[in-house]
Amino acid sequence: MKPKKNRARRGAHASGVQPALYRTRVGVDTGGTFTDFVFEAEGELRIFKLASTPDDPSRAIIEGLRRIAAETGSRLSEIEVVHGTTVGTNALLQRRGARIALLTTAGFEDVIEIGRQARPELYNLNAVKPPPLVPSELRFGVAERVAASGEVLEALNDREVNALVEKLRRSGCESIAVSLLFSFAYPDHEQQIARALRNLSLPLSISHQILPEYREYERTSTVAINAYLQPLMGRYLTRLSESAAEETKVQRPKSKDQSPSFRLRVMQSSGGSISAASAAEEPVRTILSGPAGGVVGATRAALAASFENTITFDMGGTSTDVALCDRDGMRLTNEAMVAGVPVAVPMMDVHTVGAGGGSIARVDEGGSLRVGPESAGADPGPACYGKSLLPTVTDAHVVLGHFPGAALLGGEFKLDEVRARTALDKLAAEMSRAAQRNVNAIDAAQGVLDVVTTNMERALRHISVERGHDPREFTLIPFGGAGGLHAITLARALQIPRVLLPASPGALSAIGVVTADVVKDQSRTLMLEASRGVAPKLEQVFGDLEKQARAVLRREGFVESKQRHERSLAARYQGQSFELPIKQTRGDIAAAFHRAHRARYGYAQEKNVVEIVSARLRSVGVVEKLKTRRASRSSSRRFAKPHDFAETYFDRKKLHVAVYRREGLQGGARLRVPGIVTEYSATTLISGGILAELDSYGNLIIDLIDLGKLSG
Repeated sequence: MKPKKNRARRGAHASGVQPALYRTRVGVDTGGTFTDFVFEAEGELRIFKLASTPDDPSRAIIEGLRRIAAETGSRLSEIEVVHGTTVGTNALLQRRGARIALLTTAGFEDVIEIGRQARPELYNLNAVKPPPLVPSELRFGVAERVAASGEVLEALNDREVNALVEKLRRSGCESIAVSLLFSFAYPDHEQQIARALRNLSLPLSISHQILPEYREYERTSTVAINAYLQPLMGRYLTRLSESAAEETKVQRPKSKDQSPSFRLRVMQSSGGSISAASAAEEPVRTILSGPAGGVVGATRAALAASFENTITFDMGGTSTDVALCDRDGMRLTNEAMVAGVPVAVPMMDVHTVGAGGGSIARVDEGGSLRVGPESAGADPGPACYGKSLLPTVTDAHVVLGHFPGAALLGGEFKLDEVRARTALDKLAAEMSRAAQRNVNAIDAAQGVLDVVTTNMERALRHISVERGHDPREFTLIPFGGAGGLHAITLARALQIPRVLLPASPGALSAIGVVTADVVKDQSRTLMLEASRGVAPKLEQVFGDLEKQARAVLRREGFVESKQRHERSLAARYQGQSFELPIKQTRGDIAAAFHRAHRARYGYAQEKNVVEIVSARLRSVGVVEKLKTRRASRSSSRRFAKPHDFAETYFDRKKLHVAVYRREGLQGGARLRVPGIVTEYSATTLISGGILAELDSYGNLIIDLIDLGKLSG
């Protein structure tokens, strides 16, 4: 039977082709172990996972798109893909980007290595900073100088620029970063250099285009990262697009009908997507692409369930990403550190630790049990995947009986219980020698979970307690393939009163990616006193930024009614080193800053002068949302009937617990605890003494209360 085709969407595509020809929208999230796919077909959301192909992530993606094309009756040219990628992230973490050169104002060649006075570890006198992305022999100074006001103190010399071009030609560099002093105030010198460098046919990263803000170190670092990732990201996106184009030719070799070309968008770290061409030009904006998709998906689920204050907890195969969202929505930052280097473009305020299902357990030289940050990844993977004997977090769960039937992905992915037990026996033997007492595989498995949970608890405290937020006022939203396995334990540790487990939690990042709006972030340094007389200047600056953004979004196919422009300011007390973001851009801006400062630090200095450092504009092209379907609701609030029962370990006790299949549960159904909820993309452990039930959207709501205190 031929699958039904999806109903077309309305609107104009940037190329002039009607998006109505894009019948299927797909979200793809590439993780360390699995690549997740989400698409809408026949009015419902479908998900599946494939093993990632770390050597070339595009291979797994093309395989998944073939499957989607077969299920929907589409060709690849009729599929629109929004991609959450780890290509840039991994290249930066593993230092396998391009060989890049840096051009800057003479005398400032080493700013990228000198950095700031702040030491990475305050009490470690021997702390080692990561090496700069640009080696000293590829850092070139050019004689020019511009004042902070934008006044030209020393003009650029064409002859010197031409000589530098020849040096770069012989240097063997693969990409070039240009970051001149105060280029945001006077960009002409950078524009002149860029025109001369285009003859080299190399990727260029120009600071006044990527980050027109002050602070030469952070700006130079951000531009250098962009140049470092440009060749790799460009090749990857080109390869993915060309592979899709070749696949289309195979599908319809003689087709002459008019159809769109394969359309690809990439998720940004700020929570919105951009075109593949923009991502190839500015890959620095995609460093936290995957984690940002997870936060968007979790926020969408929370709003549907009427929850405001949430802490998102994404545990995958390699790492755990946590973020805090309050009444003001998802938090962004321009002061992120990734792989030891600053990134000053807008990013989700996500904290990452090396703790995932594939994190490898070992006994260190001091005899202590360590888990991560090294991961078994997709290949060879945990011992239970059948290719290694590496003891991992997933193997610990297998040994403790947390996967009834010992399979993942709805039974498609069988787990090797014997191999997992062998790996944990080996770890137990090492622990026995270190502790000089007998440790069995069960003890070792529980120890692995205790250690990795402590690592994740520390991450959750970092984004909540350490920033002045009380976890007791928040709801924990776990997702990722392993999030539900640890959520209850973490909620108890931080006294979080409620856990909301969305439907399809193991693919929530892909759901977030496919539902994300198209976003363009812009900024401009101002350095103005926050007085009422500043209003006309702000209006002029925001007007210019909005004019540029509207043109970009129109080219992406968004009419005015589908655009949203959000203004904000970065402000500080005059003399401070760092700013706070405030959303108020009219009226008494100083008072708004005092309130923001008091909320963040507990005090305000209302007699001090408030300085507006930068104007920031977040422009959004609103994407058509996927349909939200309510789950069928039970006529009574009785306990659901378990699908099965299993022998498993909960809190070091072996128990006979109920096993539920999530797809068989109706809205309003209560679950007997302790119990295990299984589904295609994830497994959830629910310990005793709490209340668990499904809401009308299929979310599993878990209240951490003492059931013994409930009357009736």
